[in-house]
Parts: sequence; C-alpha cells; structure tokens
Amino acid sequence: MTHPNVAARPTQAVVLAGGQGSRLRPYTDDRPKPMVEIPGTGTPIIGHQLNWLAEEGVTDVVVSCGHLAEVLQKWLATAELPLSVTTVVETEPLGRGGGLKYAAAHLPRPDRPWYATNGDIWTRFSLRDMADFHTERDAVATLALARPRIPWGAVRTDGFGHITDFIEAPPSTVEINAGVYVFSPEFRDLLPDRGDHERATFPRLARERKLAGFPLPQGSYWRAIDTVKDLTEAAKELDADRA
Repeated sequence: MTHPNVAARPTQAVVLAGGQGSRLRPYTDDRPKPMVEIPGTGTPIIGHQLNWLAEEGVTDVVVSCGHLAEVLQKWLATAELPLSVTTVVETEPLGRGGGLKYAAAHLPRPDRPWYATNGDIWTRFSLRDMADFHTERDAVATLALARPRIPWGAVRTDGFGHITDFIEAPPSTVEINAGVYVFSPEFRDLLPDRGDHERATFPRLARERKLAGFPLPQGSYWRAIDTVKDLTEAAKELDADRA
C-alpha cells in the first residue's frame, strides 16, 4: 500500500556549499570545505551527501557555490553522480537567507517541496521520515535536530557529591539545528533577498506555529565537519563501523 505522504516527499534539494572553511585549513587552502575528503573514503563530503540524497529519493540538486567555486564545479562535472546537479554562484554576497533563496530559484519544480542541507554535514537518517513528519504537522519549514557529542568527558555524581562515573564524550542534553531541512514551496517567498533567514524567517514561522523540529532518530549518524579534529573523529567512527 502506498503511504499517503509519498506524493509530498521532496525529490529536489539545495546544498549550501559556499563557506570558506577557515577552521579546516590547510585542507581548505585549495578547495571549498565540501570538497574536503573524509579520510579513508576517497570521497569528499559533498559526494557522501549527494549519494545519501539520491538514496532518499532526490533526483535533482542545486549546489550553491562560493569560495573556490571552480574546484567544486570541476569535480561535479567529472564525477559519476547518482542524480542531476546544477551549480549556482552568487555574484555578490547575499547572506545565508538570500543565498538560499537565490539557489532555490533554480530548482526544477518550484511548486513542489524541497530539502536543503549545509554542505559540511555528514549524516545518515531517513529523509523520507522527516518529510512525512513535516507534512503531518502542516509545517512550512522543518529543521532536523541533533544532539551532538560534547568534546569533553562528563562526570556523574550522587546526591552527596561523590563521583560515581566518568562518561567519555556524552551526547548533548540540548538539541541543535542539524543543518538539514524540509521546506514547503511557499517557504522561498518568505526568505529575505539579503540577510539571514534564521534571524527573520524562522522566528516568524515559529510564532505562527509553522516551524517544526524533527529529532534525529536514536542511533542516527550526524557530524558537522568544521575542524581538523572533526575529520579525524569522522575517520575513527568510520573505522569503528567497519570493524
């Protein structure tokens, strides 16, 4: 039997890949952050993203380029990709919201919902489930929510101040924006031409109860690749999964 929400699941996506990635130097001296390879895979971050999007039913992607755009465009032009990819480059800085709006204008089906993801995220979870969650709540925008592991060990104590346990890199107790989104068609018109949608569009939708948060299912893999340490940790986690 066909799930009633199948028709509402997006088949198109925007990948925001314009960041400079200064905290990932020297890896980003000659390439944009999404082109940095996960050690041990031979594939850049964006390659993992595109494969994941294709597995989740996406057929068309618009990649918003910026810093060293030509490096990313050259790789996209020569790689064997499982979906259709178009690239756009901002001729002037538009901010995160303006850049998202500019990229979304190039989606092939403007009257249909769409996904968006930050170009420095490496994750695996069911986008189909997230799309169904979005539809069931009649949301205009839905954010994936993660509980990343904090980079320090934690200490557990009893009511008398005795230390009872040590926990290595425990998950955060609060949820954060995971950088993966589902948007209804009307969301694009709510975005600013310039500026940051997280300071304007999202708060407005939250007040109207049209902004939803999808907690990543327990056991889902999620990591933002911001620093050299993140690359090292991602490689360790990959090795652990293979073991």
